[in-house]
Amino acid sequence: MEANKAEGRGKGDHGMQIPGGPLDRQDSLHNMESLLPKAVKRRVYALKKLQVQCAYIEAKFYEEVHELERKYAGLYQPLFDKRRDVVTATVEPTDEDCEWHNDREEEEELAEELKKKAAVEEKKEDAAPEEDPKGIPEFWLTIFKSVDMLSDMLQEHDEPILKHLQDIQVKFSEPGQPMSFTLEFHFEPNGFFNNAVLSKVYKMKSEPEDDEPFSFEGPEIFDCEGCQIDWHKGKDVTVKTIKKKQKHKGRGTVRTVTKQVPNDSFFNFFNPIKVSPDGELDEDSEFTLATDFEIGHFFRERIVPRAVLYFTGEALLEDDESFEEEELEEGDEEVWRGLDMNIFICKKCLKWNILRIIVIICSLCVL
Repeated sequence: MEANKAEGRGKGDHGMQIPGGPLDRQDSLHNMESLLPKAVKRRVYALKKLQVQCAYIEAKFYEEVHELERKYAGLYQPLFDKRRDVVTATVEPTDEDCEWHNDREEEEELAEELKKKAAVEEKKEDAAPEEDPKGIPEFWLTIFKSVDMLSDMLQEHDEPILKHLQDIQVKFSEPGQPMSFTLEFHFEPNGFFNNAVLSKVYKMKSEPEDDEPFSFEGPEIFDCEGCQIDWHKGKDVTVKTIKKKQKHKGRGTVRTVTKQVPNDSFFNFFNPIKVSPDGELDEDSEFTLATDFEIGHFFRERIVPRAVLYFTGEALLEDDESFEEEELEEGDEEVWRGLDMNIFICKKCLKWNILRIIVIICSLCVL
């Protein structure tokens, strides 16, 4: 397991135990390197230069992977468009389209037939027929309420708005443009805002940093931009109006003032924290931004491609099965894992990455 690998890296070649803290580890590794004979140390530096070259080749690999994703996104999109048409009742699928072998459903149908035959009372002929729902009602809202990562963002006042959500699409940056992807939320006309599409762009980089080339683990989201929501008057759920009494210091009179304050809502998703040019953020802001990046990645990698399986709950079962309970060693509780096991946030340094393998702590904090 990766936990054991990380533990294994905590010991030097001379049997020296490296202390637990990241800074202690760095100091110990530096000391270990300083103990090497000069000729060996020289060769180690040569290997490090080769390792840096490997990192830049790996960066090119991920750039080509991004282009491949963009290419196949174009092949998936016609199928996703058909999904949208069925959900929104734009198209009624044919009998052939609806053929699906489901053993459990067949058993349920057989049991229902037996119940009907055994029933004493029959439905009255003049009973009002049940209303035939159009499309798949509340398709996306059901997904939002089922997935923990999304339901945590969802408020009761968001639900009537999300009933109008018709589709979510992922758009990849064009060739030659900086690496990014855009989430597009398509809404039918509604009484809450004028936008037909709400979008959010996630900017990515896939190159080693000059000062820390060995920390490169693949594409990394480093910033995101939301959009302006054109709310109808009095319908903005991201703010709430509060009344506050103020007492005049001199006269002692009291007046009541009203003001708008931020309100919890999923739609705050489209107004993310701004990253300053110098990249400096406080710890809470860094954590909020890292969580935002995780959610954006989850929409892209899981929700959009496998929406119907999250609607039925099958994907939720798969996620639960893929998450194996492990006995955490001291310090391992500092790590959060993404639901799809390809992303993680290290609480020690709040570094977020898309990874090819499951890890316990990031490369910086191992050292």
